[in-house]
Amino acid sequence: MGGSGPSAGSGATPAIVLVIAGLACQEVGASLAVLLFPAVGPLGMVMLRLVFSAIVLLLIARPRVRGHSRSDWTGVALFGLVLALMNGLFYLALERLPLGITVTIEVLGPLVLSIVAARRASAWLWAVLALAGVVALGGGGWDRLDPLGVLFALGAAGSWAFYILASARVGRAFAQLDGLALAMTVGAVIALPFGIADAGSALLRPELVALGAAVAILSSTIPYAFELVALRRLQAAVFAILMSLAPATAALAGFIFLGQHMTWLEIAGIALVIAASIGAVRSSARAAREAAEPIA
Repeated sequence: MGGSGPSAGSGATPAIVLVIAGLACQEVGASLAVLLFPAVGPLGMVMLRLVFSAIVLLLIARPRVRGHSRSDWTGVALFGLVLALMNGLFYLALERLPLGITVTIEVLGPLVLSIVAARRASAWLWAVLALAGVVALGGGGWDRLDPLGVLFALGAAGSWAFYILASARVGRAFAQLDGLALAMTVGAVIALPFGIADAGSALLRPELVALGAAVAILSSTIPYAFELVALRRLQAAVFAILMSLAPATAALAGFIFLGQHMTWLEIAGIALVIAASIGAVRSSARAAREAAEPIA
């Protein structure tokens, strides 16, 4: 793209509000999903979210399917698989862990990616800070957290890192939302048999299907639309730092909508992971600027 890019001043405040609103919608959607687990199960919820997200994206993007190589379609298939896996592991973790803790563990995926991208020894200080946050999340004893839930959340973290890489690959090969719409469709097809098996006859209840659509809109459609608008007005590093606040908004949503109380040690752990995420993003952005500067 070149040029100066979006400035921090022009339209930055409304864009920041949009990002925060998108985060809020995402976590409200996650809270609603948890409330629906007894009726449709976590994998049923994943299916409903991906199916309705795919329908909305296909209607908006109307993607072109011709003129793409086999490599492009392989990228879409892998992206769809990662989408299904990431959402599946996230909801399976949510079934066993509080929302705030699940999201905090999940953001470790992009955090590690930022640390690696920074390519500097100082960036690993943020890894140590994040590790301290994860230890604090145990609230002084990891035995109070469901081990399988933690494994699912760590799997979601790894999937999120692959999601970022797969998204970048598909974004280069397909115009605008085309790649995402097609990948979401692949993810929905993959999730379909698991979701039907998990939800069963609950899928015949229109009110539950409608609530599933609401989760898709809150968790995917609205946040993604807000992020697209915000990215036109915000620098990428500023946007990434704002996205690092996801664990805090998740903990707040879990408290308000699900009555999930957290200990002070767990709150400190979330704060440490957020601080590590912000530091890693800044280090990665600084490394990218230095790499782009010509050597005198």
